[in-house]
Amino acid sequence: MFIGHYAVALATKKAAPKTSLGTLIAAAAFLDLLWPVLLLVGLEEVRIAPGDTAFTPLDFTRYPYSHSLLLSVVWGGVLGAAISR
Repeated sequence: MFIGHYAVALATKKAAPKTSLGTLIAAAAFLDLLWPVLLLVGLEEVRIAPGDTAFTPLDFTRYPYSHSLLLSVVWGGVLGAAISR
């Protein structure tokens, strides 16, 4: 899953050559770094379900603030505004 995120960051480098690769990688990983914070605050939910998948025992039950399409666009705007200052 993360390979796809970083592939987008690397592909974007060609479209925006003046932007640092570190910034593009941070932008690609931002929502996945935001998710645990929102989980700890209690805004999103996960339950432990051993054997649910082969990769992780986590069952992602509710994560509307970090990975919904609408709020992903909003978070992208917030990150873009913070970086461009």
